[in-house]
Amino acid sequence: MDAANPVFAPEFAIEAEGLTKVFRSRWTGVTVRAVDGVSLAVRRGTTFGLLGPNGAGKTTFVKMLLSAVHPTAGRARFFGRDASDPPSRRPIGYLPENHRFPTYFTGTGMLEFYGALSGMDNAALSRRIPELMELVGLEQRWARVRVGKYSKGMLQRLGLAQALLHSPALLILDEPTDGVDPVGRVHIREILNRLEQQGVTIFLNSHQLVEVEATCDEVAILHKGQVALTGRVKDLTAGKGYRVTAIDIPEPLVTELGATASAFAVHEDEAEFQFVAREAMNDALDKLRAAHCPVESVIPTTSTLEEVFVKAVQP
Repeated sequence: MDAANPVFAPEFAIEAEGLTKVFRSRWTGVTVRAVDGVSLAVRRGTTFGLLGPNGAGKTTFVKMLLSAVHPTAGRARFFGRDASDPPSRRPIGYLPENHRFPTYFTGTGMLEFYGALSGMDNAALSRRIPELMELVGLEQRWARVRVGKYSKGMLQRLGLAQALLHSPALLILDEPTDGVDPVGRVHIREILNRLEQQGVTIFLNSHQLVEVEATCDEVAILHKGQVALTGRVKDLTAGKGYRVTAIDIPEPLVTELGATASAFAVHEDEAEFQFVAREAMNDALDKLRAAHCPVESVIPTTSTLEEVFVKAVQP
């Protein structure tokens, strides 16, 4: 983004330019730049992941987007409208991390309360709440149970239902699968994929890198308040190398190929070699064929998002 001439366009669900937050201790006078000039753009209808180690500034960034924290500098927009303007936040559903629902509400009562805060009428709520309870996997018998008796995973499901009540165009979710069992995580992933197919934009703040890799189209990695890396998941994880598997390889050839491979392993009559460069892989194939060694497979390999993340935040 050009800081001198920022482009804010309605084809983006979220745009941030130079968002900065400086905290100053009233006792020591020490200042901390929790978020330092973060710029990013999230296209409509995509799922975007915000990653970073603890203390990277992710939650502060999200709170600035939602005007829960006022930025020291920079600005943001939702669907082309200034994010500090309250009407710009009407199409947003938000699930904060470590949310605290009043424990005296029943599941239905809690959703009725938050639906009323969103301006929904009773008729709309009576239709929408049963749909959402079923969608997030909460059985109807829990609808009249007080929230204080819900498990952490059930509270996360209820929180997702709350965020979806008014059929938002943009979902901002902070650790939505925290405390949810593996089956529940798969279920929530399926819900998010279905919402994306319906055109909903999803902004996901999470430490669950496997979930982010399976769900998100693009990611940004924050480190020490700044964007360390951003891009499409498939591009960031592509191009690590090639894995070649062959059998009945003479020991001298195993040694020769092992010297050019980035890694190799031998299991009885089968050997597996990892090559970073395509040229090295092709040279190995030529030597294997010349030695009449059966090649079982040649598989392009990729980095995991976890490997990309660790590399981006390591000193």
